[in-house]
Amino acid sequence: MPDRYRKVPSARLSRLAAFGQLAGGLAGGVIAEGARRLAKGERPQLSSLVLTPGNVGRVTEQLSRLRGAAMKLGQMISLDAGDVLPAELTEILSRLRDAAHFMPPAQLQKVLSGHWGPDWRKRFARFDPIPLAAASIGQVHRAKLHDGRDVAVKVQYPGVASSIEADVDNVATLLHFSGLLPAGLDIAPLLSEAKRQLAEETDYLREATQMRRYGGLLADDRRFVVPSPIEELTGRQVLVMDFVPGRPIDDLAQAPQEERDEAMGALLGLVLGELFRFGFMQTDPNFANYRWQPDTGRIVLLDFGAARPVAPETSAAYTRLMRAGLADDHDALREALLDVGFVSKLQLGKHRVQIDAMIAVLLAHVGKPGLFDFADRRFVEQVREHAMPVFEDRASWHLPPAETLFVQRKVSGTALLAVRMKARLPLRDMVEAAVSSAEADQAA
Repeated sequence: MPDRYRKVPSARLSRLAAFGQLAGGLAGGVIAEGARRLAKGERPQLSSLVLTPGNVGRVTEQLSRLRGAAMKLGQMISLDAGDVLPAELTEILSRLRDAAHFMPPAQLQKVLSGHWGPDWRKRFARFDPIPLAAASIGQVHRAKLHDGRDVAVKVQYPGVASSIEADVDNVATLLHFSGLLPAGLDIAPLLSEAKRQLAEETDYLREATQMRRYGGLLADDRRFVVPSPIEELTGRQVLVMDFVPGRPIDDLAQAPQEERDEAMGALLGLVLGELFRFGFMQTDPNFANYRWQPDTGRIVLLDFGAARPVAPETSAAYTRLMRAGLADDHDALREALLDVGFVSKLQLGKHRVQIDAMIAVLLAHVGKPGLFDFADRRFVEQVREHAMPVFEDRASWHLPPAETLFVQRKVSGTALLAVRMKARLPLRDMVEAAVSSAEADQAA
């Protein structure tokens, strides 16, 4: 456990130095690996030199040490993209989900004293100094109030909020340096939205409000448990809430098929409800945000910093996308993909044959009636084969609108969890019901 303690660099200069150290380490690794390959008569590309095992370790370690936006941005692009991204980059992103260090006790003491005063421990009957969990923005401790209530105390790392702008810009610089992104790809809108949303996530008063909103939306749904914030103890950088017991969602993978299907049906139904009924979505699908109660079968929902409204036009675009898929209408689906922003006119003009082939594969696999087996990934190789010419044409790379990306992140993350759980669900029927309800609401 002690090796997980690492002070969070909170001063701007110390964070900048950490990025400089990372860039220097990457550059050194690139030079050494390049020299080695040239000596063997190879002519490697820059991206292949960056994505070596040594550099993967350097990136993961440094971003996990920085926490905050640097680590969060890496997590934000860790979608179910392992079938497309280079294996080494996928490894970086997957490691970042669980790689955060803990604050040393002295730094934790300083943060909590700043929030509650030097006698802050008197507010609790017990406070466990060893965190239950650590993530990109804060760490969580278990405590007990004097009235006997068990609570979870989420403590934000110092300097995280003030470092968002610089951290996001520095990560973008590293991405361009790596050669992984084409020079002409405009990522400015995504970076701007990432900064805005990350700033929202560092406001724990806002998160408490979102938690209460979710609690209200799901108050009558016995499949879920949402903790309640303790208002009088919560501030912008410390969030205190009910402690709700539960096991890691990964433990569900060992449960009988019926229990796995029931839990994943609830979570997939929640995503459809967020997109088509609530107009409000918790957009972070990190598995750590879900806990499972084996005795009740209920899912505990955690971390509402990334909860935000879904724009009506985004919901409407997804409605058209899903309706085209349900109708097995290839032409309408192609237009819907363009409408929602997953493909561009340039890509359609240059790669229509490949895009149409991917559409045909996906419709044949996903659109089947009956139970959909998420563990059946045989179609992925076919999709990859058709997708490779599109991905290799870096000049045509295109980013969907930020709103679409954040919604799709939740959709893809939930599907990835269903794959891990080997769930079997009536996917077509669930989508049909959700889309029909959305269309009825839009017509009203």
